[in-house]
Amino acid sequence: MAGMMALLLAEGHGGGLIPAGVRGVIDRLSDPQYFLPLFFAVFVAGLIWYRQWTRPKVAGGIALAACLGFGLALTNHNFLEIVERPDNIPIVGMLGLVAFFTWYSLRQAAVNDERIEKGEGPLEKSETNDRVLVWPDLVFSEFIALILCTVLLVVWAIVVKAPLEDPANPFKTPNPSKAPWYFLGLQEMLVYYDPWLAGVVLPGLIVVGLCAAPYIDFNPKGNGYYTFKERKFAISAFLFGFLNLWVVMVLIGTFLRGPNWNVFGPFEKWDVHKVVVLNNVNLSEGFWISWLKTGFPTWFGASPANGTLAQAGNVVARELPGLVLVLLYLAVPPPLLAATVMKGFYKRMGFIRYVVLCILMLSMMSLPIKMILRWTLNLKYLVAMPEWFLNI
Repeated sequence: MAGMMALLLAEGHGGGLIPAGVRGVIDRLSDPQYFLPLFFAVFVAGLIWYRQWTRPKVAGGIALAACLGFGLALTNHNFLEIVERPDNIPIVGMLGLVAFFTWYSLRQAAVNDERIEKGEGPLEKSETNDRVLVWPDLVFSEFIALILCTVLLVVWAIVVKAPLEDPANPFKTPNPSKAPWYFLGLQEMLVYYDPWLAGVVLPGLIVVGLCAAPYIDFNPKGNGYYTFKERKFAISAFLFGFLNLWVVMVLIGTFLRGPNWNVFGPFEKWDVHKVVVLNNVNLSEGFWISWLKTGFPTWFGASPANGTLAQAGNVVARELPGLVLVLLYLAVPPPLLAATVMKGFYKRMGFIRYVVLCILMLSMMSLPIKMILRWTLNLKYLVAMPEWFLNI
């Protein structure tokens, strides 16, 4: 495969072994407005049929097909140029490890769920489960793993050049200018959110949520063994936040965001002259000007002489539609869910823990909702108050 790839590139066939039509479809579907819904559909299907696709033969076939597709993609010059960058190589490995350990955990959960249904109990608590002593067995295995990882890192450092760039120069900035891979998810969120939300509020909620998780979790099952059936909500919520709202964001920021932070397909050349038409508008503009065909309302008149309080009232009047929607989003779902599908959750968790859970879940769901509004309605901000540095 490597020899054929080199031969094709040497002969100027940079398109590789994948037909142009297939490459065009993949490039088109790589746009976040198509890619994320498709990934979410696959994610939901994977949780529903986790017992079927995690079987070794099925998962092995999927892995083989993925490796074959990746190998064929490497014959394309544009794709190879992105993947072989020194700072992108570890991300490729990271994606492979995330896929493997997601499969492994769900496979163990599927095995245990089947055993529990038969009344046999989880594999981790059975007498047939292999157990070893921490010393010397576990420590010896960890020491061997440490040596192997050290050798791997040394060889890697020798073979792959460090992705060091020139000293910072305000007259010559990189295009695209990207954060380290572990911040690419936040940088991708900046496309849809104001910097203080994407860089301060939402990351802060993530940290608070991780700290609060052990205290709001009331389900005693699943401790010490793999299971999905007994912890569906917790595992689904965690995987959704980790895979859909973090790993995928890193993937998009690494491989699909090119010059000027435009989206490029994996087989598309990164052209600095690519122009993307942006017609994003704030909700207040769409509501008052485009829909009602009126100007922005003023509660206290438009004259600056009316004072700071009057100007603040005018800002609130202008952004009233967005403020109402945000308040409804935060106020309506918690009691509605507590009275319907999450009634059992509310009774077992109590008021405080339930409210904290709803705040964290609504905050997490705000990102895909905001992304959908941007793609479908070209909506920039629900609430735009640059006078107070408040944009939602």
